[in-house]
Amino acid sequence: MLTASVLLLLATLAGYTLLCVASPFGTCRKCQGLGGKVVLDRKSRPKRAKPCRRCKGHGKRLRIGRRLANHGRAVHRAGTR
Repeated sequence: MLTASVLLLLATLAGYTLLCVASPFGTCRKCQGLGGKVVLDRKSRPKRAKPCRRCKGHGKRLRIGRRLANHGRAVHRAGTR
């Protein structure tokens, strides 16, 4: 039972690692990838308001796993110089 749990955990981590390598950017969770909040004007037509503060209006964010990999690479690079 324990080995099955460990194998499942390792498979999940390997899948997330491959996802971070293949697609380092994911959609922003705050604006759902729109880049800003959609508001309605007085004629009830949609318009964009201010850009999203989390993704700065791009609609994409760097995944946590990719951010950790970049940080680890920077620490390794700084330590080997």
